[in-house]
Amino acid sequence: MKQITNSILMIRPVNFRMNEETAVNNYFQKSIDEEQEAITLKAQKEFDALVNKLRKVGVDLIVVDDKLENDTPDSIFPNNWVSFHENGNIGLYPMFAENRRRERREDIFVTLEEKGFGINNIVDYTAGEAESVFLEGTGVLLLDRTNEKAYCALSERADEALFIEFCEDFEYMPIVFNAKQTVNGERKAIYHTNVMMCLAEEFVVICLDTIDDAKERKKVIASFKQDKKEIIAITEAQMHQFAGNMLQVQGAFDKKYLVMSATAHKSLTAQQIEAIEKHCEILSSDLETIETLGGGSARCMMAEIFLPKNIN
Repeated sequence: MKQITNSILMIRPVNFRMNEETAVNNYFQKSIDEEQEAITLKAQKEFDALVNKLRKVGVDLIVVDDKLENDTPDSIFPNNWVSFHENGNIGLYPMFAENRRRERREDIFVTLEEKGFGINNIVDYTAGEAESVFLEGTGVLLLDRTNEKAYCALSERADEALFIEFCEDFEYMPIVFNAKQTVNGERKAIYHTNVMMCLAEEFVVICLDTIDDAKERKKVIASFKQDKKEIIAITEAQMHQFAGNMLQVQGAFDKKYLVMSATAHKSLTAQQIEAIEKHCEILSSDLETIETLGGGSARCMMAEIFLPKNIN
């Protein structure tokens, strides 16, 4: 199976703001003292700039507008509610915040079919919401599609039993661990695996310092070594600049890019940049408003589409 794709779904925001329902355990979110309209315009400008950069290098983007009536401030992060797989299956995921559950939209699947993507089956885990059991898509599931492994840092938004069920359904080997960050002097669970780790074809960018348990850290490192992935370690301070929240994509002429925010890019050392650029080019864009209020960055904004294309 392919690890990276040329096809990406992105949702353009219409009413972006800090989501009060997610701020309770997303310690990356911060407020900005500005009018709602000004915030949305800034977020749209950042979104459009990233879209233009991705299209310029040949990434096939399907951009869908958010619906104002849904009042979904985090709709810009679609990878949390859906995942698309090479066998034509779609995963639908239970979301921690009630207002994020409205982000799930079947009309998007119709759009994908109209664009020639084949959908076989929808694997729906959303019943977990009634039991307060959550698994927020590829926010918490780091999928090594080629080696059929799934990495998951447990949190309020990543339930272990549901993660194991996902791995059985989609045939991945589960690798479970705990990742923590320091919040006001306390070690607290990181809300999503994809803020502390980015899994690319030949390398992984990871904040190993967040895995406090030595055995768990050793297990994760051993798994990467087994798959011959170069480990590019980042610090906790760099993670807070979203240096773990990156995604490798495929552009035109089979060129590969590691997509990240300007903040993440600036936080990297010359040595880390060199290590990444051995494998692919870096594509960065200013996402300051989105990162500050949303507590998520470039990776969260992109839902990868691995669905098969129908050949007419």
